[in-house]
Amino acid sequence: MCLELILNAVNINFVTFSDFFDSRQLKGNILSIFIISIATTEAAIGPAIVLSIYRNRKSIRINQLNLLNKWY
Repeated sequence: MCLELILNAVNINFVTFSDFFDSRQLKGNILSIFIISIATTEAAIGPAIVLSIYRNRKSIRINQLNLLNKWY
């Protein structure tokens, strides 16, 4: 959530400065659309990781997860 807020602040700056300095070109707007797509992908990957852990382990309790341990 914090990363998405930071990316939204960057998007506002891109759009504002693109309109302020060069109103004929849409570089800031296009870049902000690209950043929005990255933020939505990031927001979808987190629940997908939790869902895949739940499907494999049948639990999402932190103390039961030892995925990085090779010897279990």
